[in-house]
Amino acid sequence: MQNNLGLIKRLQNQDSTALSSIYDQYSGALYGVILRICKNEEQAQDLLQETFLKIWQKAHQYDPQKGKFFTWSYRIAKNISLNAMRKTSKLIQNEDLSVYENKEVNENQIDILQLNGSLKLLDPHHQKALELVYFNGLTHREAHKEMDVPLGTFKSYIKQALKKLRETYQKELFLLWIILEKMI
Repeated sequence: MQNNLGLIKRLQNQDSTALSSIYDQYSGALYGVILRICKNEEQAQDLLQETFLKIWQKAHQYDPQKGKFFTWSYRIAKNISLNAMRKTSKLIQNEDLSVYENKEVNENQIDILQLNGSLKLLDPHHQKALELVYFNGLTHREAHKEMDVPLGTFKSYIKQALKKLRETYQKELFLLWIILEKMI
């Protein structure tokens, strides 16, 4: 511990060899934290570099009386990663989604009529659950109250409905099912 405190003091005095030693000690653990958050190795490497840059810039703010250095570094890595994940969500439309252009129908497009037919084959409570979540945009918590069933039961309705749809609407629905599963 005393050795780490000396190393941290050197880091706070902008000693680059101290940064290198701290990088060797903590980079593996911090990289694991970052990778679990962003789930992308290339992005995680960039965020790890950004984390150590911030550790270098803010080292003077670390106070050993308030906690361990790793905990302080962990919070920096976590915050940088979470901020990066927020930035990647598209808030502004940047693709051309024009409805006025004549576009040829793609053979791989999902046949909506067949999907509607498959939805009609589901039990009424399964239809209602899918309608509330995927067509009305309700969260699971809002939708289970709307249907007046427990949250766990409602979630099982969704899973059962998706399973039945996959069985009846095999190949075309598989892509849609993957998209829906990621939303859950």
